[in-house]
Amino acid sequence: MSGTPNLDLPLEDRFRFGRNWRDFLASLTPERIRAAEESLTTHLGPLKGKRFLDVGSGSGLFSLAARNLGAEVTSFDYDPDSVACANFLRERFHPQDGGWRVFQGSALDAPMLAGLDVFDVVYSWGVLHHTGDMWTALGNVLPLVRGGGRLFISIYNDQGGKSLRWRAFKRLFIRSPRVLQLLAAAVHILYWEARLFLIRLVRGRNPFVNPLAGGRERGMNLWHDTLDWLGGYPFEVAKPEAIFDFCSARGFVLERLATCGGGHGCNEYVFVKGAAQADPTPRRGQA
Repeated sequence: MSGTPNLDLPLEDRFRFGRNWRDFLASLTPERIRAAEESLTTHLGPLKGKRFLDVGSGSGLFSLAARNLGAEVTSFDYDPDSVACANFLRERFHPQDGGWRVFQGSALDAPMLAGLDVFDVVYSWGVLHHTGDMWTALGNVLPLVRGGGRLFISIYNDQGGKSLRWRAFKRLFIRSPRVLQLLAAAVHILYWEARLFLIRLVRGRNPFVNPLAGGRERGMNLWHDTLDWLGGYPFEVAKPEAIFDFCSARGFVLERLATCGGGHGCNEYVFVKGAAQADPTPRRGQA
């Protein structure tokens, strides 16, 4: 399935997500892997024996975490560097493993997706809003959830005018020389960490916390997260109620919601697909 049609924006008009995740893998530690496993377990419960689809697998870390937890994993990404990341982790941690499949594909490629089975879990964290057509991508992946299965997605929060300004910044960022991108990321980190330093100091907490060391929530690290945020283009956003209305109209029930408090981060959703909403024509593995 590597011959995916060019449905997304060309790679030169996108942030190089795969290159960023490839660099991130150099800092991958057992602690980060455990953090990713804990994140999945917290949101989805036990995964042993479940069929898990990672839509836009990125670094491959969460595909690895799902496989470590006993799920049968299918991973795909539009970016060839991201596909290489997932293949690297599979070969390193689960060599010659028939329970983890990796290929290049797009969430906008409806014919390709129609050839997949249904899954107990469809996972797409921070991906669909980077396809260039978020609502089509979301609509394309919903049928991949089996009746009674779960959809776990995160989508950037709609801040109105602020989101439009961030979109313009991100488009400028990806067209800037690499040295300017790195400088912008460093300035961004210094600014926010200086604010957090003062907040911790005022509240009587230890202000000398190194955010670049050790594990972070979901197993990520600040430097690569910052590059991902500043350069994450294409960039679309949605209010929580818009995502809720879209999914509930298609037979999904909201099970869990974690918002970013109105900020510029992602809102996280776990939906359950009603058993009565199974496709009238069974896919492979659904009958």
